Amino acid sequence: MSCPRCGAETLPSQGFCTKCGAALMAAQAPQSVSSVPSGPTGQAVPQPPSIVLHPIPEGGFTIEDLVAWLQSEGYSAKVVPDGDGESHVVTNTQGSPCNIFPNDLVNGRYGSIGLGTGFATNGKFDISHINDWNANNRWARAYYDNVNDPWLVMDVDLWPGGTFESLRDQFGAWNNTLARFIRKYDLK
Repeated sequence: MSCPRCGAETLPSQGFCTKCGAALMAAQAPQSVSSVPSGPTGQAVPQPPSIVLHPIPEGGFTIEDLVAWLQSEGYSAKVVPDGDGESHVVTNTQGSPCNIFPNDLVNGRYGSIGLGTGFATNGKFDISHINDWNANNRWARAYYDNVNDPWLVMDVDLWPGGTFESLRDQFGAWNNTLARFIRKYDLK
């Protein structure tokens, strides 16, 4: 089997191409979602088209899966070792580095990821803003580190039940929220 986008050889069990990140339709039977018509029976009701969803591989992502997905979405992706022997991925979004920490490791796959972007303000950030942000904004929460630099973080659940469409949507929510955070506090 080969990838329809780049032509790379793929395995039947792969959910997406490890070279370009394209979703491979044949890897898993897509889940279909359609609505059930309401109203009296016998009445002709036009049916909306069914929506095809592409599930995240069983168990979640490996680090390599995460890198491939980011690159398929047009992001850079660099694997960076942590001090504890683990690794995370760094990409760039909204002009800032974004750390992606894999979480919930089971059988070599991560069931969730944590997104985090911090801003070096040399202790000049007014930390009283953090509670206001957390009380009035959805999706991502803010905190300040031990030198009063602000961070924005968000958790994303990948499995069970995650789809590539949902992941793209949640990453979009992260980008929008991060942009608001940067604008609101004039961060760079």
